[in-house]
Amino acid sequence: MSNYFVAMEAAWLVRDVEDVDDAIGVAVSEAGKRLNETDKQYVEVEVGATPCPACGEPFDSAFIAAGTALVGLLLEIEIFNADGEEHASRIAKSEVGGALRDVPLEVIEVVETEDDEDE
Repeated sequence: MSNYFVAMEAAWLVRDVEDVDDAIGVAVSEAGKRLNETDKQYVEVEVGATPCPACGEPFDSAFIAAGTALVGLLLEIEIFNADGEEHASRIAKSEVGGALRDVPLEVIEVVETEDDEDE
C-alpha cells in the first residue's frame, strides 16, 4: 500500500459575473465552502491554468460569455494506503465528487509520494 498525490481538474459554472477575477474568486470560494461543509478541508482548491494556443504560456482557466463563466479549478488531495495509481484516482474522485455533486471532475495527475515512517 502506498500514498499518492492526486490532482484533478473541475469545471465550475459561475452565473451573473462581468469580470474574470470575480468569476475565479466566486468559483474558488464556492468550491471551498462545499468541501468544508462536508469535512474535506484537506482538499486544496486553486484556479487551473490553460496554455495559450499561440505562445504556450499558461493563463488562468476562465472564460466568460453572456454573463456566465466557466472556471477550471485545480483540486489536489493526498490519498493514503492505496493499492495503486488507479485505486488512488478512484478514491480521490469519490472523496471530492461526493462533496461537489454535479461538477465534472477529471484526474490529471497521480504521483506516488514517500512514506514519512520507516516500516
